Amino acid sequence: MSNDNISYIESKNKLFSVDFRELFRYRDLIWLFVKRDLANSYKQTVLGPIWILINPLLSTTVFTVIFGIIAGIPTDGVPPFLFYMSGNVLWGFFSSNLNKGSATFLSNARIFGKVYFPRLVMPIANVIFNFINFALQTVVYIILVVVYALMGTGVHPNLMILLTPLLVLQTALLGMGIGLIMTSVTTKYRDLNVLFSFGVSLLMYITPVVYPISKAPLGLGTLLLLNPVAPIVETYRYAFLGSGDFHWVYWLVSLGVTALILMFGLVIFNKVEKNFIDTV
Repeated sequence: MSNDNISYIESKNKLFSVDFRELFRYRDLIWLFVKRDLANSYKQTVLGPIWILINPLLSTTVFTVIFGIIAGIPTDGVPPFLFYMSGNVLWGFFSSNLNKGSATFLSNARIFGKVYFPRLVMPIANVIFNFINFALQTVVYIILVVVYALMGTGVHPNLMILLTPLLVLQTALLGMGIGLIMTSVTTKYRDLNVLFSFGVSLLMYITPVVYPISKAPLGLGTLLLLNPVAPIVETYRYAFLGSGDFHWVYWLVSLGVTALILMFGLVIFNKVEKNFIDTV
């Protein structure tokens, strides 16, 4: 009898072990989870997937009223709605990857306990699902950028737009990396969820989503740019709106921090996935 169709599942003994060929073999399962999330996200809603577009528009409107009109925070000479939407859309993509990734073990404990597949399938599926939402929101954002630019409102898209794919990839990997760390730690210590939730909220306020770095005092602005998400948002906004500056040194530092966080996240994720089912 041939043993060609027999697969052996062995424990991962290496500190860092990501089998990309195995993940590729499970690509159909990844898409299955993506389709499941797309179907479930807006099931039994009146407007359905249209909420993907409505959510950032509503939150941007709120930001414009509160921070732009009431608080009077300057927006580097560009229309406030576009300024807040650029940060809002990108931050939403980052936080979605982080939040979904942080619930990987606890949300999927039942299916993980019944069948084997590479556990990284789930975070990757989350990133793809979030990217689809982000891409649709970005289309609306680009349309608004073009309209405002044609109206001569101080919006100046530039060649830095060519960096957008790299910025989006970095945002996804940074969010996923932090999410992997969070899900690995909170699997055993549930009370850390409260601390992490506070940390994510704090991270938004030290990221230039609702204010420009240029208006921060020199020392504080430098400190804010050490937040790895800040240079991504600033570069993304500069590329589409011509607002602010391209802080390339801090962006390179952010790339390095992203790589380190992702590597550490994968290491601790690989370690915890071996016996997490006995913990949850």
